[in-house]
Order: sequence, then structure tokens, then C-alpha cells
Amino acid sequence: MSDPGLLLLDEPFNALDLPSREDLVDAMDRLATSRPSLATVTVTHHLEELAPSVGHALLLREGRTQAAGPVAEVLTGKRLTECFGRAIAVERSGGRWLARSAT
Repeated sequence: MSDPGLLLLDEPFNALDLPSREDLVDAMDRLATSRPSLATVTVTHHLEELAPSVGHALLLREGRTQAAGPVAEVLTGKRLTECFGRAIAVERSGGRWLARSAT
């Protein structure tokens, strides 16, 4: 497909080394900028894989929605702690996200 209306990415960073991961994050960010009408859904377990252009997030636990909405409202330490059942600290720097255990 040369001009899709929707891009579905299920764990696209799986098995990538760090430079390749960063290249893909950059490519996804450029794609969001150059094609703002292209809806993109990315499934990941790692916040650092999210491009700065990500606008919304959905947290799932056991197949049920825990939180959904604007990324800054969903990706919080409190919400991730509730979702994963352990203390999680969340930071954002330069538009990129990082989550780690808060213990």
C-alpha cells in the first residue's frame, strides 16, 4: 500500500538494537509530522519507544482498559503503578518518555 489511512504496528521495536530503535522512533516522528492525517496505532511495553509526536495512549491490564486519553494524562506514575501493580516512576525529557521501577 502506497498511501494507507491507518498504520498498525504491533511491537515494531522487538529485537532491535539501540541505534535501530532510535532510527525507527525518529522515522515514526517524521512520518507523524509529514502525514498528520495518518492514524498510527503502536503496541509497546516500553515507553521509551514512543515518538515525541504520540498524542494519545491506552493502558490495558488483562485485556481491560485502565486509562485512555491524551498521552500526558495517561502516562503518569500513578496510572502505570495502578496498571502494573508495582510502583512505577515516569519521566519525560525532550519529548521522550521513560518508565522505571520506583522501588
